Amino acid sequence: MIESFISTIPNFHMYFTFAIILFAIVLFVSEKISLEISSLVIVLTLLLIFSLAPFHHPIHGKVDETIILSGFANPVLFTIISLLIIGQGLFHTGAVERPAQMIAKLSQFGIVIAFTVTLLTAGVISAFLNNTPVVVIFIPIVAAIAARLDKSPAHLLMPLSFITILGGMVTLIGSSSNLIVANLAEATGMPPIGFFDFSIPGLMLAGLGSLYVMFILPYIITPRQTMSSIQNISKQSGRQFLAQVTIDPQHPWVGATANAGMFPDLEKITVRLVQRGDQLILPPFEDVVIESGDHVIIAATRQVLADYIKKQKATLPQRQLDSLRKRLSNGEDANVQDTDSRAQLTMVEAVVSPGSRLIGRTIEQAAILADTGCAIYGLQRQSRMLRRPMHDITLEAGDVLLLLGSRHAIRSLRANRAMIMLEWSASDIPTTHHEKHAIFIFASTIFLAVSGFVPIVLAALAGAVGMIVMGCLNVRQASRAIDRRIYLLVGTAFALAEPLRITGGATFIADNVVSLFHGLGPAVILSAFFLITAILTNFLSNHATAALLAPIAVKTAQQVGVPTEAFVYGLIFALNCSFATPIAYQTNLIVMGPGHYQFRDYFYAGLPLIIIIWLAYSIFAPIYFGF
Repeated sequence: MIESFISTIPNFHMYFTFAIILFAIVLFVSEKISLEISSLVIVLTLLLIFSLAPFHHPIHGKVDETIILSGFANPVLFTIISLLIIGQGLFHTGAVERPAQMIAKLSQFGIVIAFTVTLLTAGVISAFLNNTPVVVIFIPIVAAIAARLDKSPAHLLMPLSFITILGGMVTLIGSSSNLIVANLAEATGMPPIGFFDFSIPGLMLAGLGSLYVMFILPYIITPRQTMSSIQNISKQSGRQFLAQVTIDPQHPWVGATANAGMFPDLEKITVRLVQRGDQLILPPFEDVVIESGDHVIIAATRQVLADYIKKQKATLPQRQLDSLRKRLSNGEDANVQDTDSRAQLTMVEAVVSPGSRLIGRTIEQAAILADTGCAIYGLQRQSRMLRRPMHDITLEAGDVLLLLGSRHAIRSLRANRAMIMLEWSASDIPTTHHEKHAIFIFASTIFLAVSGFVPIVLAALAGAVGMIVMGCLNVRQASRAIDRRIYLLVGTAFALAEPLRITGGATFIADNVVSLFHGLGPAVILSAFFLITAILTNFLSNHATAALLAPIAVKTAQQVGVPTEAFVYGLIFALNCSFATPIAYQTNLIVMGPGHYQFRDYFYAGLPLIIIIWLAYSIFAPIYFGF
């Protein structure tokens, strides 16, 4: 009955698809309902209608549950997830620390210069490489730079995605959609497009867009105070912990000399005491040279202390290090079945509780390592900063202990009544001894993807598995790199795109816009064609949009009597205007999770950029092509 009624309505399925797309846009932008629920409702509605009233196109086939749900198994989705895992492996092993430090040093010349150089570097590289791996490379670098400059990563991650998309406008291989358009246009009889044929207008558009991205967009973005960001601020705040550094013969501090009472070679660290045998050397230090065998008591932030662990510098007494390493390998935690929990070194903060048995005991007498499997790495006392050897410090209620241990040992602290563990403060210490493995896996992934020896999805998936197999990440850490919102957004985008294509909706829009402006001159038609393409590419796959509109671009140029390149190049640039939605391009999806962006953030930030590119090409193209 329903099918009979619907059959009486001309083009019902096409108009229904239009309505669902508008409904999806409203849901995603308003965010009255969670993105996960919105995605499922949209997919369920599509399945319900096309099941009750089937649609079959004589050429493109039937819209059924297989077509609608195919996006959830699309290779693009697996590529994105795999690349996120690879990026997490690079970050977790510290492989991006040195590049980040090199770029962050530019901050001495000003934050704007550091931001500008970082984004320009990513943009230039993306003109010659697929911009998806470029974004994966720069996400951890940008996050590290933002942290060092006391900025939210949200200020840079969306600009990073946008500027790599702009870089893709400059060369033929800058984006896969460029190649699709070039091949389809050539199939219609247009001469082949060379590598740099559209570089001049591309550079003009990318340059204008980059000015907006670098100098205006960071001020439009408003970072959200998410729970993770609150935790991150707490971890990286200026609170000082007291810690002890044991100096062995290979330690980089050997030979550090005090000058004017300070040690200028020890960045971000204040030396409180140098213990040399039974001798205690107190500040102000005059001509004191740190020697092998010294125990240096320092004050530093948690982040600085974590960096020392990452770099495998001895910052605990050797006996504690030996005991901790034994537990992490096959010692007292060996009965734990989850090997990831034993092998991962974790840092956490715990407060000495009132009435604790630890009160009045020295750190050595407390024997926390023997009781809990965690070593005291640092101590913070709110009332005063102490100057005495760590093992002689008497614990008081309210002292904050910085502890190191295995995941299992840290979890066991929840039942410890002597200390109150601050759950949010737990963080894994990157395994820097796998840094070379991570770099090799990443380089191999990029080489395989760029060379074309294997599909990018295969290269990315192999790289993600390699990160886990080689120990750069464990399964839990890899799973944390996956954002379920990305999975649902991509699947929903394809679920909408396929019915729109098969029911003829996309062709209907393009044909009617061209017909509407046909009598107003080629410049207006080109401008309208560019704008409609830019709108479509933010809701459809840019590959699908390219396939639908490339033949129309060539035909329209021929009908109005202008160079075919004007419309074909315009199509290429418009397809790269994927700024207004996170589903428009996979790099937008990649930065969505780390930047804690919402759907509407892309609309507010990306719409002005689309308008800039659209107007610039509408003015430039008639002059450049002479019509």
